[in-house]
Amino acid sequence: MFLGTMIYALINSAILALMAIGFNLTFGISGVANFAYGAVYIFAAYASWLLLNLTGISFWLAAPLSILLSMAFGAGMYRFVLLRVRGQALSEVIATFGIGLAILELFNYLGFVGFEYTLPVLVDQSFMIADTMVDMQRILIVLTAGLLVAGLWAFTHYTRLGLAFRGIAQDERTALTLGMDSDRIAMLAVSFGCGLAAFAASIVIPLGSISPSEGYEVLIKALAVCIIGGLGSTGGVILASFLIGFAERLTDAYISSHWTMIVSLAAILIVLVIKPSGFFGRQKELEERI
Repeated sequence: MFLGTMIYALINSAILALMAIGFNLTFGISGVANFAYGAVYIFAAYASWLLLNLTGISFWLAAPLSILLSMAFGAGMYRFVLLRVRGQALSEVIATFGIGLAILELFNYLGFVGFEYTLPVLVDQSFMIADTMVDMQRILIVLTAGLLVAGLWAFTHYTRLGLAFRGIAQDERTALTLGMDSDRIAMLAVSFGCGLAAFAASIVIPLGSISPSEGYEVLIKALAVCIIGGLGSTGGVILASFLIGFAERLTDAYISSHWTMIVSLAAILIVLVIKPSGFFGRQKELEERI
């Protein structure tokens, strides 16, 4: 039982990392806390479902299209809303949270609630690992999370756009003197963040069903991971994902499932009291922000 708990704790950690990496990327580069993040996650899931059921295309095509739609939504949200309030942290939070709330409540109003709203798994197989049955979808989640983190590191260190992201994240004023368009980079960062939220939805949602209320849960978990790890720190996100992921599964296995969500909220409170900037917050070296 203990080995099984550890295996599912690892899977839970990978899910948390996938959920939080987009929020962290957006904040680390643009400084925008995208509180519509959970709504974009659900928007992508419903977009995939609609494409599957209205057009009959395969999930392998519907998922990339939903990711592109989410990225376009993120770019539009920045261009028409965030651009006008950028630099005003409270206004950014209110604007993005209002947009996210409107999206989730619209799905509720339209009646998109129920167990019939599901996405297909990518591979319908299961394997026995250490006397524990694990489906292939969860194994893919772990592998994908590792590849995504490695891919993002390579992207931000070896591509022209990635280096521009790092430049804006480290020192926006100096980047401006070198001819970089900070608003364009920030718009791309928000768009990429929304795309990563959609990517996470495409691979995680098949484990259950689509529900507007899950948007709030995803936002809370992404905030918990980023606050504990340190907003803008990829290393912090990975560490916090493991800490919360294992804590949730151990709580579920040995205490009660009712306390699982409280683990994230309690962790946020404790970290804010002890180390408000998170494990790898603003005290870390600037070159390691993303």
